[in-house]
Amino acid sequence: MSNSKFELLTDQYIEVCGRKLFRIRALVSFGIVSKGDVGGYVENESNLEVYGDAWVYDDVRVYGNARVYGDAQVYGDAWVSGDARVYGDARVHGNAQVYGNARVYGDAQVYGNAQVSGDARVYGDAQVYGNAQVYGNARVYGDAQVHGNARVHGDAQVHGDAWVHGDAHWLLIGPIGSRMSMMTVTADARIGLRVTTGCFSGSLAEFEAAIAATHGDNEHAIHYRAAIALIRARFPEQAKAVAA
Repeated sequence: MSNSKFELLTDQYIEVCGRKLFRIRALVSFGIVSKGDVGGYVENESNLEVYGDAWVYDDVRVYGNARVYGDAQVYGDAWVSGDARVYGDARVHGNAQVYGNARVYGDAQVYGNAQVSGDARVYGDAQVYGNAQVYGNARVYGDAQVHGNARVHGDAQVHGDAWVHGDAHWLLIGPIGSRMSMMTVTADARIGLRVTTGCFSGSLAEFEAAIAATHGDNEHAIHYRAAIALIRARFPEQAKAVAA
């Protein structure tokens, strides 16, 4: 693939984890980048797509098998490494790090000192920032926000209008139910509490109604109702708001 978009400045490089990363310079104008603009550091040309308006700025480091493409923008002191992908209209900036097999895409933003790693996915209009960490198989999407010192991991799903800014604002229960699925509970700005498990995603009241309609009083219903009691104990204020 011919690269007419940027060049590696072989006389301007840094070493990261035993790898040599080269600063880049634009060969043509595109998006908000002008011909001759100097960007961040990449290990090789495959780290930055030669098509689209994707660009890495400032002191960004992209290396390993990581790729930035589409119209994604990475700037500040951010790092993208491993097999990570940043694409679409995503923005990664500040001191954020995206690594492992993580994916950040859509209109998502990861910034501050946030870290997204493992097989985690952050997409839609989601934002992960502050000192937050999203890892494992976790999914953060929709208009969700994860920030502060929050940790979202495992098989957790945070979405809708959820906001998580500490361990007190989310809960993972499971495996549970007829499908032995994981259940994620998050504080939600619109519906108070959001329950996500299997194909279901909705308010706590909607979840209770779905249990009654689907399981009646069988063993799965007993387990789900025990989980609801735990949810109410963990989120007393949000549960009161929903009940009201």
